[in-house]
Amino acid sequence: MAKKKDDEKRKHHAVVTKKSLQFLEEYINNPAPTGYEWEGQKLWLNYLKPYIDEHFIDNYGTAVGVINPKAEYKVVIEAHADEISWYVNYITADGLIYVIRNGGSDHQIAPSKRVNIHTEKGLVKAVFGWPAIHTRHGEKEQTPELKNIFLDCGCTSKEEVEQLGIHVGCVITYEDEFMVLNDRYYVGRALDNRVGGFMIAEVARLLKENKKKLPFALYIVNSVQEEIGLRGAEMIAQRIKPHVAIITDVTHDTTTPMINKNIQGELFAGKGPVVSYAPAVQTNLNKLLIKTAEKNNIPFQRQASSRSTGTDTDAFAYSNGGVPSALISLPLRYMHTTVEMVHKEDVDNVISLIYESLLNIKDGQDFREFK
Repeated sequence: MAKKKDDEKRKHHAVVTKKSLQFLEEYINNPAPTGYEWEGQKLWLNYLKPYIDEHFIDNYGTAVGVINPKAEYKVVIEAHADEISWYVNYITADGLIYVIRNGGSDHQIAPSKRVNIHTEKGLVKAVFGWPAIHTRHGEKEQTPELKNIFLDCGCTSKEEVEQLGIHVGCVITYEDEFMVLNDRYYVGRALDNRVGGFMIAEVARLLKENKKKLPFALYIVNSVQEEIGLRGAEMIAQRIKPHVAIITDVTHDTTTPMINKNIQGELFAGKGPVVSYAPAVQTNLNKLLIKTAEKNNIPFQRQASSRSTGTDTDAFAYSNGGVPSALISLPLRYMHTTVEMVHKEDVDNVISLIYESLLNIKDGQDFREFK
């Protein structure tokens, strides 16, 4: 009998529906590089609109849906919408293109990747070239670096490149698309952190479908420009002036090769959401998340984040004289590559943890340790 009860506790409850998954695939496949998030934000808002009362967009493209907007006490759930990318930096006389980063793009994965160069004339296809292995023997191997990776768009002169609409400052994204691996993992580029935007939208869907009435205003925030320093979150925190913020982003699954657990800690994809310990994480709000997970049998893991979380949590926490903020992270393999991987059950459990936590926040709740 005891074993049956334990099995019931451990039983996973799926949250993502077939319709939700179709949206996630479309949303991941749509490019939304830092500073150019508009098309992705339109997709996200169109999905969110049935579940909210109103919405607004700020000057740089952060999208916000609001439930119960007239309430005075304001709670934010937030993710970021932008993906890492490249900029055209220099076009050679013979038609090759050198790049600089837009966010934390990894130069080591670039060679042989296919990309889209975004121009006013539309997308232009190109590839990151690399010398054939046959031509490299007998010499010390060069590794890919920012100074030696280049794009080839099939042109033989600078003029020909420019005729395609390509100029210095054009943004470049990888063309890799979403897939489900072994019916267990979602895989694609830009899961960091478009999957976060998906999860907070799913929270709004659950609130609507379950007819939950919140005693506070809920702001569902999909921020821009996180990958270059939390800039979108900084801007929107000042505009909303929330009383509480729950942020979701990805963190590293540290169980794959070449990761030092002594430094990175031990976190597993498939073992649940991650709660963080850091100065920016408000202690009592964090305790609310943990108690919620325990009460609802949601598996979770813990991470120590040292001086800062490196996520939009820091921007919200230190805004407006201090906003109680906490971070719920999704374990992810191969961050800032085109094959980022997250476990399906972790996605469900992050959604459930945010949803259930909102139901435990009281109107006007004071999270101070003492008064």
